[in-house]
Amino acid sequence: MQRFFSNFIDGPAAVGLLVMRFVLGMGMMAHGWSKIQKPFEWMGPDGPPGFLQALGALGEFGGGLAILLGLLTPLGALGVLCTMIGAWYFAHRDLPWLSTNPKVKTFEYAALYGALALTLLLTGPGRFSLDALIWGRKKRGI
Repeated sequence: MQRFFSNFIDGPAAVGLLVMRFVLGMGMMAHGWSKIQKPFEWMGPDGPPGFLQALGALGEFGGGLAILLGLLTPLGALGVLCTMIGAWYFAHRDLPWLSTNPKVKTFEYAALYGALALTLLLTGPGRFSLDALIWGRKKRGI
């Protein structure tokens, strides 16, 4: 476990990671709230198997909470990343990337949330996190 928490970014970059974690965590929790209420059936009978729906609900809500708190951030970020890949595959793959028309659905949000999760997976949560408090505060300057 120490391998995932060997260094914590410090300085202004740590503040940037805190803001990113807050925005991503709150967004994922908001999107996952209704799904976690009915985790095995939120996509309906035509969706993927119930256990995949439950993993998606847990990835969104639980991963968002982990990221927001900065607690087990790599696990939360991996959950969100996998959920966003699943969201693209099951719900957004036939949609355009972007559109200037607000009535046209896109996969922009899934891509954005996935990219933020990948960034946190690669960088860690930063100094202002529960991970840093629990696993130590070794510095990595940026």
